[in-house]
Amino acid sequence: MDSYEDDKDKRRKRRNPFDMFGFDDDFIRDLFNDERVMDDIKRMTEEMMKMFSNAQPGKPVVHGFKINFGPDGKPHIEDFGNRQIKSPDGEPLISEEREPLTDIIEGDDDVAVTVEIPGVEKDDIDLNVEGDSLVINVNNVKRKYRKRLNLPCDVIPKTTKATYKNGVLDVVIKRKDRKKPGSGYKVNVE
Repeated sequence: MDSYEDDKDKRRKRRNPFDMFGFDDDFIRDLFNDERVMDDIKRMTEEMMKMFSNAQPGKPVVHGFKINFGPDGKPHIEDFGNRQIKSPDGEPLISEEREPLTDIIEGDDDVAVTVEIPGVEKDDIDLNVEGDSLVINVNNVKRKYRKRLNLPCDVIPKTTKATYKNGVLDVVIKRKDRKKPGSGYKVNVE
């Protein structure tokens, strides 16, 4: 009898769906108690619902968001997918142009950018690097993507290398020199 009751209790317990990502219950509770995060999620959900209500039959709509955690431990939310635009009459419409899902990784010597842009050929991709920004533009008959990324540092545009395979664009750009270690003034603590 006891083992039956124990099994029944175990089945009743709610599992944390975020366990597989290493997030404990306290972390999830704190995340969803963060007023700014919840306001952002609410705003994006409202925007998505408006987009879907104005969708044209037979045309796909992609929209979502990703959450990254910065060095400060705070969540940063980024939209991706079709953008909402206004008609000349001011009515909300869904743009055929999508903002792709992106990741930026700052290394010691370079900045790596990964962009998901499926359904295009590498010849359709137009990249432009300047100072601390990267602009990705794709305009073909089937798909349109556009994204302007603010890079975390100044880069050397002529060192840009880009590869495209299986719908994923990888861009690596050398960063401008940082200050050399040891070039500062050492302070003795008394």
